[in-house]
Amino acid sequence: MLLAEDDRAIRHALERALTLEGYRVTAVADGVEALAHAHKSPPDVLVLDVMMPGIDGLQVCRVLRAEGDRTPILMLTALVETQDRIAGLDAGADDYVVKPFDVEEVFARLRALLRRTSPVGALSGVTKPQPQVPEVSEGRVEAAGLVMDVQARRVWRGGRELELTRTEFELLELLVRNAGIVLDHSTIYDRIWGYDFGPGSKNLAVYVGYLRRKLDEPGAPLLIHTVRGVGYVLRED
Repeated sequence: MLLAEDDRAIRHALERALTLEGYRVTAVADGVEALAHAHKSPPDVLVLDVMMPGIDGLQVCRVLRAEGDRTPILMLTALVETQDRIAGLDAGADDYVVKPFDVEEVFARLRALLRRTSPVGALSGVTKPQPQVPEVSEGRVEAAGLVMDVQARRVWRGGRELELTRTEFELLELLVRNAGIVLDHSTIYDRIWGYDFGPGSKNLAVYVGYLRRKLDEPGAPLLIHTVRGVGYVLRED
């Protein structure tokens, strides 16, 4: 794990807590060091503070994503406005924690990110998925005019290939594998983030918005539909 945090007290405290939790942690104080370490020895997961001198966490995230690096990224931010969180997600982050944070929440979100990139059962404490949602398997899946190559992590609609982030791809895959089935918010949160952020969270709505903008075509049927008060369903009108 690579931890980048310019606040010395927070960096040391979080490094100690993560080490006690069983992680091997490399801790750095700014974005320049973070990029250098990420290039030299790619970590399994990155924890990036947003506000750092020189190169901030958002810039680090953008650089890595532009290079094709899909390592899970958890952002730490003192910025609480929705647009600030959206900026982090737009930069390519997979999740975020707002300061001041509970270290147990950091642990939970890290476990969720690592579950998505580890073999099933490789991590302890993995929450079992809802029975109506099958486990992801390698191969090709199709629904509502979408074709997904799960192993290559590529997706097409009508012959047009879509460029999706890791979280966008996994959310779309979940919907495609359950085409026609309404998935409630808690089920989606559990499968994609491994953690239900509660009714006040806008994480899911933000990512559904991203997918709709990338999926929708002039004159083509809408694919992702909102079922008010319940969740979302993928179907072709």
